[in-house]
Amino acid sequence: MALKVAVQMDPLERINIDGDTTFLMMLSGQARGHSLFVYTPDQLALENGRALARGRAVTVQDVKGDHAAFGPWERVDLSEMDVVLLRQDPPFDMAYITTTHILEAIHPKTLVVNNPAEVRNAPEKLFVTGFPGVQPPTLITSDPQAIYDFRAEHGDIVLKPLYGGGGSGVARLLAEDPNLDALLELHAMIGREPVIAQKFIPAVSKGDKRILLVDGEPVGAVNRVPGAGQIRSNLRVGGRAEAVELTARDQELCAIIGPELKRRGLIFVGIDVIGDYLTEINVTSPTGARQLQRFTGVDATDRMWTVVEARRG
Repeated sequence: MALKVAVQMDPLERINIDGDTTFLMMLSGQARGHSLFVYTPDQLALENGRALARGRAVTVQDVKGDHAAFGPWERVDLSEMDVVLLRQDPPFDMAYITTTHILEAIHPKTLVVNNPAEVRNAPEKLFVTGFPGVQPPTLITSDPQAIYDFRAEHGDIVLKPLYGGGGSGVARLLAEDPNLDALLELHAMIGREPVIAQKFIPAVSKGDKRILLVDGEPVGAVNRVPGAGQIRSNLRVGGRAEAVELTARDQELCAIIGPELKRRGLIFVGIDVIGDYLTEINVTSPTGARQLQRFTGVDATDRMWTVVEARRG
């Protein structure tokens, strides 16, 4: 089954193909006979109720410095595509949210992966709060006094922007750290959104596990280990990837959230697990598939295409 696939992503020319999950999705889709068309979010438009995108057909190859061959620029009606991959990176801001509204004009006639309405309704640090008992103690607020009280109760905490990504803006604050006010001021200068505070989990020194799920089922995991003296293990800020097996607790967490992911049409998802705790459910553009393939030979994106093709059949 040859599908016409549009990919909404950050500029393809600038990616690091060694670690880019979207690129692996394109490689594996092309290998299955699907044609590819790529555009960036700013090239998406809603015109008289039609979702249009200005972009280029592309063929890809796993060659550094020569990974994409583009066709001429053209403007296409995305309703004529079979599949759209919604894959630009956060921040999950109003620009991102607007793209989900536009893509709703074509879904599910054109299958958008992941379902744009559910991406919008599942901010990654908020969605996880709907599953009792899986998170470390967590507070989401703009109230500085509530954050001070939370730290007084739990000691060391981690402070994060609520809608950030890739480890950006994540800071550990010790129980007596005097910099809390300054950090809250910086967050307030950046935006009006609340912040998220979580009890610090010492197990992060052993790694932050990224588990990939396809259609609600776990496919495999990669451990991301922070650098010396760091708490952030995200690969883009210097974390190191290593092979890891799923534990019984990992399987339990996947079983708790998996049915809801499937119900919502969140086909390709990455969850973050530290110790026994689930910290985030990533539904926008989860990564880790390249590392998983490298360590285990398992291609999570190929499994994604099996699900997509079944839904398009």
